[in-house]
Amino acid sequence: MKTDYLIVGSGLSALVFGALMANSGKTVQILEAHEHPGGFGHTFTMAKKYRFNAQFHYVWDCGEGHTVNRVLKKLGLDRDVTFERYDPNGFDHMKMPGYSLEIPSESAELTRRLSALFPEDGDRISQFVNEVEKTAAGLKKLAPPIKPAELLKHFSEVFCAIQYLNSTLQDVFDKFKLPQAAQTLLALQWPDFLLPPNQLSFYAWIALFRGYQEGAFYPTKHFEYVINSLVKVIESHGGKVLLNHEVTNFRVTDRTVTGVEAMDLTTHQTHEFTGDTVICNLDPKKAAKMIGEELFSKTVRRKLNYEYSASNYMAYCVVKDIDLRDYGFGKWNTFHSGHQDLNQAFAQMYEQNDFSNPSFAITTPTLLTEAGRDCPDDCQIVEFLTVANYSYFKQLWDSDRKAYRKKKQEILDAILDVVEKHYVPNFRKHMVFHITGSPTTNERFCRCPNGNSYGSSLTPRNMGVDRLNHETSLNNFYFCNASSGYPGFAPTFWTGALLYQRLSGDGILG
Repeated sequence: MKTDYLIVGSGLSALVFGALMANSGKTVQILEAHEHPGGFGHTFTMAKKYRFNAQFHYVWDCGEGHTVNRVLKKLGLDRDVTFERYDPNGFDHMKMPGYSLEIPSESAELTRRLSALFPEDGDRISQFVNEVEKTAAGLKKLAPPIKPAELLKHFSEVFCAIQYLNSTLQDVFDKFKLPQAAQTLLALQWPDFLLPPNQLSFYAWIALFRGYQEGAFYPTKHFEYVINSLVKVIESHGGKVLLNHEVTNFRVTDRTVTGVEAMDLTTHQTHEFTGDTVICNLDPKKAAKMIGEELFSKTVRRKLNYEYSASNYMAYCVVKDIDLRDYGFGKWNTFHSGHQDLNQAFAQMYEQNDFSNPSFAITTPTLLTEAGRDCPDDCQIVEFLTVANYSYFKQLWDSDRKAYRKKKQEILDAILDVVEKHYVPNFRKHMVFHITGSPTTNERFCRCPNGNSYGSSLTPRNMGVDRLNHETSLNNFYFCNASSGYPGFAPTFWTGALLYQRLSGDGILG
């Protein structure tokens, strides 16, 4: 049966697009190779009682009138799919040798706290924070759908933003001559990008940092409920989400994509699926190779020439008979670095595969909501995240599984040594379960090339004017994923909603 919209992949942007189209009366069919929908947003269960989300930790843009809220209202989900706000007085707790900083929602308070730590640099810190606010305001005006009148009305902010098009976060730190320790405290949420300041686009840092300042959130009923709610909208309007269906080929006639071939991984039978419009949630570079890169225009081929983001290491842990709130954890995330220079810390871990002095994130999902337990009542979940080099882990996986497992354990032990020294003494004695994931885990379970976590790397080059969008130059075929929009929970909501708006004419984003 031919459908209005055939969607390849069930990542969050695809689910948002599919739910909006199904809600508008269109027929939607989604093909997903994994046994769970949601891409990096999927949830898995271990030991029949512990539930972990693959990659999502906290989100922004969920407040009244913001992107996520607008989409949920459109779908009639805003009263059921709700969010708990992180502590606005300190949603990110930054820890490093000799310094500690809780990042507040109010920029004036951020300036005050930093100036108290670095009194001789108060003026430079104030100027930097003001520049961040001004640039953020300009970027909002430059985000699609662009309104020319708004650009003129806010010319000063827009001009401020444009001047940083090719800037890294380090470039701007240097411009304002911030002390090294202040730079590290401001950039310690680097695991959210998997890039250090000297490689990270200033735009990418601002979008996330200011987004969380406006409100950092966690889903009241956990991320699985968000994913399942979007699937339910699609299915309740007659759509289908077919799991364990891996697309093996695209059908193309006269530069028009008419459908796909997909293998049912449970029966190993191949079936053909057609659609008036095909939406590609697969990695665009991978899809282009399957279709034939020569069929795409030179402009699109140039935009497809992006570098993949770095990959990551995850440790999912369960502790029992201990309350992590007694040890400084709560409605916030904690970021730790043993280095004062994050560029060095990143190079040591990513380029040298040396985790003896790790920099990493700690998140405690059990403490973020009272609804819907993700583990038994006498347990709490804590997760650790840091960067990892795909090529290194791929080589270990292919050549020596014992060495591969040993390296994963080595990283966990290095992290737990820091945790026991600085945060929770005897943490290991309370740990009743753990499982670790590497770049090759990402590749196997989330089908992401090179184990990438964010699609294209969030460098100035990839975040510039040549960034890929939904346009493919082929007929009836559109990209809709992190590399053709932006990565992360809120940005993928925006990516899916923006494509829906462009194809339907329904001005959901204003």
